[in-house]
Amino acid sequence: MKKPIFPGLLVLPALLGQAYAQEAAQQPLQRVEITGSNIRRAQAETASPVQTLNRADIEKYGKTTVAELMQTLAVDNQGSVPMTFGGGFASGASGISLRGLGAASTLVLINGRRVAPYGLADDGQKVFADLNVIPSEAVERVEILKDGASAIYGSDAIAGVVNVILRRDFRGTTVRASQGISDEHDGHDTRVAITHGVGNLDTDRYNFMGSLEYGRKGAIANSARAGRRYIGRSDLRDYGFSAQESLGGTGAILSTNNAGSAINGNVRNPTTLDYYNRGNPAGVGFTRFFPGAACANFTSHPQGDPGGGCLIDAQQLYSEIQPEQETANAFARLSYQINPAWLAYSELNFYHSTSTAATTPSTVSASVGYPGGPVSNAAVQLGAGHPDNPYFGRAARLRYLAADVGPRVSHVKSDFTRFVAGAKGSWQQWDIDAAWLFSQNEVGNTRTGYLQRDVAFALLDPSAANVAAARARSAAYAALPAGSYWRIGENAGLNSAALYGALSPTIANDAETRINQIDVKASREFGRLPGGAMGVALGAEYRRESTELEPTQGTELGNIIGLGYSAYRGKRTASAIYTELLAPLHKTLEASAALRYDHFSDVGNSYTPKAGLKWTPTNAFALRGTFARGFRAPSAAENGVGGLAAFSTAEDPARCALGVQVACNPASIAVITSPNPALSPERSKSFSAGVVWDPMPRTSVSLDFWQIKRKNEINQEQTDAAIAAGHIARDPSTATVPGDPGAITAVLARYVNSSNTKVRGADLDVRKTFSMGGWGTLAADAKWTHLFKWLRTETDGSQRDFAGTHGNCDVTNCIGTPDDRVNLSATWEREAFRVTATANYRGKMDNTLFKDDPDGCATHFANGNDAPNGCKLASFTTIDLTARWKVSPKMEVTASIQNLFDKIPPLDPLTYGAVSYNPLDYSGALGRYFNVGMRYQF
Repeated sequence: MKKPIFPGLLVLPALLGQAYAQEAAQQPLQRVEITGSNIRRAQAETASPVQTLNRADIEKYGKTTVAELMQTLAVDNQGSVPMTFGGGFASGASGISLRGLGAASTLVLINGRRVAPYGLADDGQKVFADLNVIPSEAVERVEILKDGASAIYGSDAIAGVVNVILRRDFRGTTVRASQGISDEHDGHDTRVAITHGVGNLDTDRYNFMGSLEYGRKGAIANSARAGRRYIGRSDLRDYGFSAQESLGGTGAILSTNNAGSAINGNVRNPTTLDYYNRGNPAGVGFTRFFPGAACANFTSHPQGDPGGGCLIDAQQLYSEIQPEQETANAFARLSYQINPAWLAYSELNFYHSTSTAATTPSTVSASVGYPGGPVSNAAVQLGAGHPDNPYFGRAARLRYLAADVGPRVSHVKSDFTRFVAGAKGSWQQWDIDAAWLFSQNEVGNTRTGYLQRDVAFALLDPSAANVAAARARSAAYAALPAGSYWRIGENAGLNSAALYGALSPTIANDAETRINQIDVKASREFGRLPGGAMGVALGAEYRRESTELEPTQGTELGNIIGLGYSAYRGKRTASAIYTELLAPLHKTLEASAALRYDHFSDVGNSYTPKAGLKWTPTNAFALRGTFARGFRAPSAAENGVGGLAAFSTAEDPARCALGVQVACNPASIAVITSPNPALSPERSKSFSAGVVWDPMPRTSVSLDFWQIKRKNEINQEQTDAAIAAGHIARDPSTATVPGDPGAITAVLARYVNSSNTKVRGADLDVRKTFSMGGWGTLAADAKWTHLFKWLRTETDGSQRDFAGTHGNCDVTNCIGTPDDRVNLSATWEREAFRVTATANYRGKMDNTLFKDDPDGCATHFANGNDAPNGCKLASFTTIDLTARWKVSPKMEVTASIQNLFDKIPPLDPLTYGAVSYNPLDYSGALGRYFNVGMRYQF
C-alpha cells in the first residue's frame, strides 16, 4: 500500500477540529476570498495591494480580450509579450510582465489554480501563460496581486499574480457580438459569444453554465500604414538616418567587404573585395553585364546609396503590424449541491487559435547557430559557372534577398485544455476545497519561405562538395536535373516549382506543456484575540509538469538560413505544504503570516515565508506593509535537455576601435545558449509599505511603495559582456582593415545563475465619484506606476540601471523600461447611458542601453548626432472613448473608439519587436480604431 504524500497534513484538520470543537459559535460575517490569501475574510483590503477589475471595468476600457486589456495597464512593463510580435519565439501568444521582471516571474491563475504555460517559450527561455486562453465573456473579475506571493502560490510569483476569476453561478442566455475596423478599413476584429446558464443551486441543487466565443482578427501590413510617417519603415533617410544604418536589410553596400542583401543581388569583386550591385553597369571587373538586373526593373523605391547598392524597404513591403488570428474559446462549469455542506464542481476550458505572421524574405548569408556551434553563411557565393554571376569565370560572394522565394511566414496553431474536478464544503468547522487539475497546451508552428542551407549553397555554387552535401540531406534536391542552378533576380522566372520545393520546403515543429495537479486546502476561525477570531489555513499540492519543444526541422544541423535552433525537454514533480495565519491583534491592527515548503524533483527544496501588517485606526484610513520571500524554479528550457540559438542586438567594440564604422552601431547578432542542469532557483525578497485613505465619501486613495530584490537570476550571459570576454566566434574572411578579426558570427553562452536585480517603485491609485444630481454620476480613476530603479548587478560587480531607458535589450522586443505608466479614466453614467474616456500614458525613455551608458546614445543620425533628437524616445499618450446604451432591460449597445485623436507614436529605431515604433505604442501604429457591439439577454 502506498503511503500518502503528506500523512501529517491529512490528520491535522481533524486534530484541530477536535481541539476547537468546544468553542462558542459566532455569528459568521459575510466573508470573501482575496487573491494572495487562502483565508476568507470580511474585508477586501489586505496588507497586500490588489488591483481588481470587475466586468464593468473591463467593458469600460473597450478591449475585446483580457490579453489586450492587461497590456494597457500601468502595472505592465518590460518583458511582456505582445500578440503583435508575430516574428518572435512565442508567436501567437500574449503575456504580462509585472514590475518589468518578465512574464516568467508573473504567475497567471484561473480561479486560483495554475494553467499550463504556452508551448513556445519567449526568447526560447522564458515560460509564461498565454492570456489569450481566457474566455472573455465568462470573466467575472480580474485580481492583480502587486506583491510577491510564493508563500501562497509557490514558484513564479516573484513579481505578483494575475488571478482571473470566472463566473460560477449564472442563469439565462446572453448573446454578444461586436465588430471592429480601423480608420484605414483594415484590421477587422469580429467577436461572437453566447453564454447560457441553467439551474438554481438553492432550489435545483445544480447550476450549469457554458460559454462559447469566436474571434477573427485581420492582418495589417506595414505597407498599409505607408502614410503614417515612419511607421513600418526601415529606410529612414528622410528622417536623417543613413542607408548604411543596420535598420532593415535595404540592399545598401555598407563599406569595403560589407554589403546588405539586395533584391537583385550584390556581389563581391574576388580581387578587391569590394561589393557591387549586379545591375550596376560600372561594376569593376565584371566579365558579364545584366541590363535586366537594373535596380529600376525591381523597385521604384528612392535610391541614393553612395555605395551603389539597390535599395528597397523590405520591412515595409513584407512585414506586418498585426498578424492574422482566428480563435475559438469554450468554457463550461457544472456545480452540484451534494448536501447543505458540500458542493461538487467541475470546469472545462478549451481554446483553439490559428495565427499567421509574415516577415521579410530570407537572405542567403544570414548566420545561424545550433548546439554544435555557429554556422557562418557569410561565404555563400555564385559559382564560377553560375549564369547570373557578373564575375563569370570566378566565384563571387553574394548578398541576395530571396524575394523570388517569397516572405517568411509562420502558421501557428495552439490548442489549450484545462479541466478541474473538485469539491468544497465544511467539516468540523473547516472550510475545505480539494480538486484535481489537468491543463495542457499543444502548439504547432509551420513555416514557409526559409532556405535550406545545403541546397542553396549547391544551387548557387554546384561544387562537388556542395552537391554531395545537398544530395545527402535532400531527396528533393537529388531529384533535380544535374547541373541545376537557382536563377536569381531578373532570371528567377526560369526556376521550376521543383527547384523551389527543394530550396524552401515547408518546415515545422511541435511543442507541448502539461500540468497534472492534486490540491487540498482548508481554513477556519479559531480562538479569540482583542480584534476578533483568528484565521488559519492549511494546504497541500502535488504536481507533475512536463514540457517538450521539438526543434524546427533542419535547425538541429544549422541548415536553415537565418533561423536559429530552439528545443528543450524536461519533466519534474513538485509537492508543497503551506500554512497561513490571520491574527487580529487589536480591533485596529491585523497581522498575517504564511509559510510554504516546496520540493522539486530536479532543483530541491524551497522555504518561502511572508508576513503582513495592517493598521486601521479609523474606518477611513489604513497603513499596510508586507515582507515576502519568493522563488522561481528553472524551466525545462533552462535546465532541461536542448538549447537555443537566437538573435540579439549588439555593437562590436573591437572592430569599431579599428575604424570599422559599421561595427559601431547595434546590429543583429546570433547568440548560442546551452541549458545548465546545475541551475538553482531564482530567489527574491520583496517589501511593500502603503496607505489606504478614504478622505471623503466615495473617494479612495492608495499609495504603495515597493521593492523587489531578485538574486541567482537565470540569464544568458549579457551579450555585450560575452563579447568583451571573448566568448564569441568570428569570420576572418570578412576583415576590411589591417588587424580586423572579422565580423562576429555568434556569441557563445549558457544559462547561469548570474546577476541580481533590484526594482523599486510606487503605485498610486485614486478613485472619486461625483454626484451630478439629475445628470447622473461622474467617476474618475487614476492609476500610476513609477519605477525609481531597475538595477541589475552582474557577477563582476558591474551595474546597469534600466529604469527610464531603452534597455534591457536582452529581453522581449527590446521595448525598454519606461519609468512611468499611467491609466486615467472618467466615466459619466446616467440611467441607460454610460460614457468613458481613458488616457493611457507611457513615459519617455532615454535611447540608451542603460543609464549613464559610457557608449552614449544607442543610435545615431547619418551626421553622427544622437538619434532621436536628444537621445530620448518621447512619451506617448492615447485617448480611448467607450459608450454603452441600455436600450432595454435585456439589450444594450456598445461602441468604442481607440486612439480617438489618431496619435502617431514617436520614432523608435532600436526595438526589434516592431518597425520604427515601440511595441508599447501599438495603438498609435494601428491608428484610430472603431468597434460597435450588441449584447442581448434572453
